[in-house]
Amino acid sequence: MSTYRVAEAAQVLGVSDDTMRRWIDSGRVPATRGAGPAEIAGADLAELARTLADEPDRDGTRASAVSARNRLAGIVVAVKKDTVMAQVDMICGPYRLVSLLSAEAADELALAPGSRVVASVKSTNVVVETP
Repeated sequence: MSTYRVAEAAQVLGVSDDTMRRWIDSGRVPATRGAGPAEIAGADLAELARTLADEPDRDGTRASAVSARNRLAGIVVAVKKDTVMAQVDMICGPYRLVSLLSAEAADELALAPGSRVVASVKSTNVVVETP
């Protein structure tokens, strides 16, 4: 399972490190704190991303940080597969994106809720890459 440090989680959601720390401190997202830096489980970050898609925290997002080349860092929140195709739901900062790709490609990329991805958007196609 994927885990994220505070800075990585903040980047995926398009918020500041401070915003992510506030969400951890308030209990909005659980984090484990051991001897090293705090870490957030990928599944927990995916759930937070899903709630942000439904009820965005517009004050905490950096929508202007999106690349002009349409490459959006994000997190997978759901994968629905059949024998041929897969639907991958992602949250990239304040945006929700859905990509349709072959089930084989989704398996090769090991896509699952909590996976870190980069969505490359061109016209009506969304290409999913792992960083």
